[in-house]
Amino acid sequence: MKLLTFSTLYPNTEQPSHGIFVETRLRYLVASGKVESRVVAPVPWFPSDNPRFGHYAKLARVPRTEVRHGLSVTHPRYVVLPRVGMNVTPYFLAHAAKREIGRILDEGYDFDAIDAHYFYPDGVAAVMLGKYFRKPVVITARGTDINLIPHFARPRKMILEAASQADGIITVCQALKDEMVGLGVRADRITPLRNGVDLERFQPMDRAAARAQLGLTRFTLLSVGLLDPRKAHDLTIRALPALPDVELLIAGTGPEKKNLEALAQELGVADRVTLLGPVAQTELKTYYNAADAMVLSSSREGWANVLLEAMACGTPVVASNVWGTPEVVAAPEAGVLMPERTPEGLVQALTQLRANYPDHGATRRYAEGFGWESTTQGQIDLFGRILARKQDMARKAA
Repeated sequence: MKLLTFSTLYPNTEQPSHGIFVETRLRYLVASGKVESRVVAPVPWFPSDNPRFGHYAKLARVPRTEVRHGLSVTHPRYVVLPRVGMNVTPYFLAHAAKREIGRILDEGYDFDAIDAHYFYPDGVAAVMLGKYFRKPVVITARGTDINLIPHFARPRKMILEAASQADGIITVCQALKDEMVGLGVRADRITPLRNGVDLERFQPMDRAAARAQLGLTRFTLLSVGLLDPRKAHDLTIRALPALPDVELLIAGTGPEKKNLEALAQELGVADRVTLLGPVAQTELKTYYNAADAMVLSSSREGWANVLLEAMACGTPVVASNVWGTPEVVAAPEAGVLMPERTPEGLVQALTQLRANYPDHGATRRYAEGFGWESTTQGQIDLFGRILARKQDMARKAA
């Protein structure tokens, strides 16, 4: 079957880790040999690539077209308006993609369905595009698109309209399905298909050599994620005064960097906190293997891939008990969930982990249960049912 994958959450040459979980799932789907796809991954328009504009300049440098892992990817530009943007972005997004999708059809790639990722604004725009091009649409909900954005009245209404009109809905965990049902979406229209982990990219290596390479001597925590309030790196730093023999490595970039540095200084733990900046996926394996535990203190998560990546390297985790995370950390060899999402709760969970530290091999074996095979087959089955139903309706109409 032929798909058109549509999402603003997709990597590009300027942002190689942006939405990499979408790309990874698609790569495994295409590798099945039963699906092909073209990717339309819009990026916000910005007029200048002058480096002084920082992140915005990077958006301006994203190429219009590129090939990633054998997949053709195009990046049309869409307008983002300050303040009122949240309510109108789906319309701008659909308008920007319409011409590009029309060009793809004119080139002879007559796709069977739209595979959209992230419900708002992407999924809402995808439903508009599906109507225009008369193609079925499947939307994957991934986290804040369901557990945060529906708090705003207009986006919530548009999300529910899109959910009622989409031909299929995927959630990356059961918790997101439950939340969607709570919002008013019919349960029988939602298929949970969890993310997997790349077991070839993330695997155990010589831990002593990895620690020596990074110069680590203390019990080491690793946290991976955007430096923003939702990831709550500050909570982890606040736990360090009660953990005097522990150091913390934080991989990621974001607006909270200066605040996190100031907090570490204020608490007297700056000598035990290292902000690594951006770490490429190819380098993360070394950090996962060198760390004694991965920590994730987020207030919201759909399905946190970083937890499985650490486990695939044999490293257990300490994580906040939110949304899909209990579905990931579901056995002692995986790690420990915080009893409460506070610095004290983190200290308690880490103390429990250290008292009953799992065998690294057992943690790896646990992660091996989260390969991509079942999710890939689940997608193939879902799209297959949708296309068969459409064909049957067309025959009856004829």
